[in-house]
Amino acid sequence: MDWGLGHTTRCIALIKQFETQGCKVIVAAEGASSYLLSNEFPNVTILPLRGYRIRYTKYKRFFAVKILLQIPQILAAIRREHQWLQKAIIEHDVDLVISDNRFGFWSPKTPSVFITHQLAIEAPFSWLKKIIQRINYKHIGHFTECWVPDFQGSLNIAGDLSHPAKLPGVPTNYIGPLSRFEKRQSDPFLYKWLFVLSGPEPQRSLLEAKILTLISSLEGNILLVRAKPGSTERIATSENCTVKNHLSNSEMEAAFSASQFIVSRAGYTTVMELLTLGKKSVLIPTPGQTEQEYLAKRLFEQQWCYTCGQDDDISSALQMATTFNYRLPTIPSSSIAQTVVAALQLIPKKG
Repeated sequence: MDWGLGHTTRCIALIKQFETQGCKVIVAAEGASSYLLSNEFPNVTILPLRGYRIRYTKYKRFFAVKILLQIPQILAAIRREHQWLQKAIIEHDVDLVISDNRFGFWSPKTPSVFITHQLAIEAPFSWLKKIIQRINYKHIGHFTECWVPDFQGSLNIAGDLSHPAKLPGVPTNYIGPLSRFEKRQSDPFLYKWLFVLSGPEPQRSLLEAKILTLISSLEGNILLVRAKPGSTERIATSENCTVKNHLSNSEMEAAFSASQFIVSRAGYTTVMELLTLGKKSVLIPTPGQTEQEYLAKRLFEQQWCYTCGQDDDISSALQMATTFNYRLPTIPSSSIAQTVVAALQLIPKKG
């Protein structure tokens, strides 16, 4: 899915595991997602597929209206990708389909897995939340299985989002966090602050503009990663700040490990990576995106992160974060390898 690069980066761990099992992996993507994965996996076939191309509004109060106006576009994309997939399955002899939040990526003839951490989707009204969940489950019901990248039980990341009172009607498996990073021995910090931008426009650029205005007032070395893979654009900033348009998987892992504090959106993939690595973070939810606002509030209350709003005084929030009493959890070992092996058992025996 093209709703932020997090949907792309969290597939990296899965692709690696399928390749380890000797599978030929084919990716359907476009734009920045295609660029990122083609660089990480030069031997993987990437088929161009138009994304949902969601755009946000500049103003939080108009967020819901902006998304609602794009529903016809989203539904058209779901129909289009479903038809596209049926042809691709035949042309490329596909045995198993893994869909990261793309509702049309299922087939009645091929086992299909849907990945989401949002079984319940946050909404401003409880009645609306129930309606959205019914629609969500109707789409998930087309798939063979649903994978939830979270832990089952009380120690979990997404709370009510991934642990609703009622589960979908298809087999639903909690597979643990999907992180492209692995925790390793701490290196000396090269940066005090690592700013990681992400998400759809125009909010990505609006946050970037705010960060650029405060960087000169911060002490210590700073790294700013702009989430613009393929871009050659250069921007001027203070001497203590290094700016990168994009970092490879290994470079980003090294940057996370070498940074004392990570400042980022509250996207679920980023949250999984931060907790896997045990990093202190400051989360700034995308204005109006209820999922991110819920996650940031929940993790702050557990003291797993510090948080502030995009319209708050971010500079003051960063100072508060340096004295915040973080109580980071111990994250159990990943079960991705076992999940992939089990998924391959879904494929019908040939001949």
